[in-house]
Amino acid sequence: MRFIGLLAVVLTCGLVSAQPVARPDPAPAPALEKPGSVSDAEKLERSSQALGAMREVLRDVLAKLEEARRAKDVVKLNCVNEKLTQVKGLLRISEQADVALQEALVRREVTSSEHEYTKVMIAWQKVSQLRSEVEECIGQLAFRTDENLLVEVEEPEELPGGDPTRPPPPEDVRIRPPPASPVR
Repeated sequence: MRFIGLLAVVLTCGLVSAQPVARPDPAPAPALEKPGSVSDAEKLERSSQALGAMREVLRDVLAKLEEARRAKDVVKLNCVNEKLTQVKGLLRISEQADVALQEALVRREVTSSEHEYTKVMIAWQKVSQLRSEVEECIGQLAFRTDENLLVEVEEPEELPGGDPTRPPPPEDVRIRPPPASPVR
């Protein structure tokens, strides 16, 4: 029991000290709706909000990348770097789609504006998903502890003896079984 308490304290202290200062999460991506049901002014506003949220995610992912670099953790670094590349690409596509959306609205091209609006909203959803994946990348080894950690294990006395993973060898057969068929 003492071991479990000690382990819980060690893990909790390790996790608390490793936590970066948290910023409020950017707005989650809304459910995708029909672009025709959204007014032109709302399309512009939502597109702008989506770009802002995606830029915030980009800043967070860059911070996680720096955290992985400081920790010199290659696994985390590769995982975050892969997600960062995807976020950058989606943000670039979204920025181009936002400009095209504004142009389409000025020209009153309904189909084009709906298409560009949909691109931005889908990219926002994907970036939100990538943000969660980055958190998983960083959290993969959250329970790793210091190499100098000493853990003391006390075995309760009421446990049966022996290692259950190494059973004793079977006993030798001392009595010969009768023959399977009689010999004539």
